[in-house]
Amino acid sequence: MSKKTRATMAMEKAGKPFELLEYIYDPDAPSIGLQAAEALGVPASMVFKTLMVTAGDEVCVALLPSDRELSMKALAAVAGKKSAAMLRPADAERISGYHVGGISPLGQKKRLRCFVDASALELPFMVINGGQRGLQIKAAPKDVVAALAAATAALVAAD
Repeated sequence: MSKKTRATMAMEKAGKPFELLEYIYDPDAPSIGLQAAEALGVPASMVFKTLMVTAGDEVCVALLPSDRELSMKALAAVAGKKSAAMLRPADAERISGYHVGGISPLGQKKRLRCFVDASALELPFMVINGGQRGLQIKAAPKDVVAALAAATAALVAAD
């Protein structure tokens, strides 16, 4: 497994410290983020999944804890749009330049607006996809937000 991906290079270019975490990727896992959290021994609330979404006619990236669901209403509101929806996996791969299971918010083919769930700011670190299946980036939430030029907001659906 290559440890140099577009995602790791984006963190390096941003001058933000990070640690790489590797695990055995299970393509049959019902939830990639939950499987990564379990394999790494990290609470699911600290492993953030990368979701590719459309807000109105704009493609955006949403990062939220892997054990939570995205509120499309909240995402649309923070993006200043009337509606939001998940991208189809094939479209997410084409637009991001990554394969599903390895989609990182960092180093995508085109810079997209990114929204990070505000719960990240309460954590000592967060784990995000490192740009390939089985590779994760562990970093301070403020550093991830800065590297992405992301906005933070409450994005999770109410239980």
